Amino acid sequence: MSQETSPTTGPPGGTGRSAATPLDEVDRRILDELVRDGRLSIRTLAERVHVSRTNAYARVERLLRDGVVTGFRARVAPEPAGLGTSAYLALTIEQNTWREVSAELARVRYVEHVALLSGEHDVLALVRAPDNATLRDVVLDRVQGIAGVLSTRSWLVFEEFDGTRSPWA
Repeated sequence: MSQETSPTTGPPGGTGRSAATPLDEVDRRILDELVRDGRLSIRTLAERVHVSRTNAYARVERLLRDGVVTGFRARVAPEPAGLGTSAYLALTIEQNTWREVSAELARVRYVEHVALLSGEHDVLALVRAPDNATLRDVVLDRVQGIAGVLSTRSWLVFEEFDGTRSPWA
């Protein structure tokens, strides 16, 4: 199985609409298995979803080509990796500054994930830092210093877990 990432068409996150072929049951089972273990061999994947290796390989390649699967990566536990403080950071930004703000947020060390929202706040970012002092510096110096950011609000993460149900199962 190719470990390369496939270029996606359009902006990350998309518009919620897809021109790709709808996923069938086998595609969903493949996605479920790959989400559980992206290092599966094509042979093992084919056995688990009950298709031929040729079919499994062709489907994975199509899922990559269509941008459904965007790559494979290691999942890292933040605390054992030295990032013991996590917080969600809500930002209110000036109207029409999303592109500039998002480009700057992408360059801020310790910002793991960013989403454009509707509602009370405009942006939600997940920040993982080594400690509270570093988190404070990220929020007060880096994020609040970005042109277009009007205000921030932080929520410390005390505990977290991944859901047990895959949307592909």
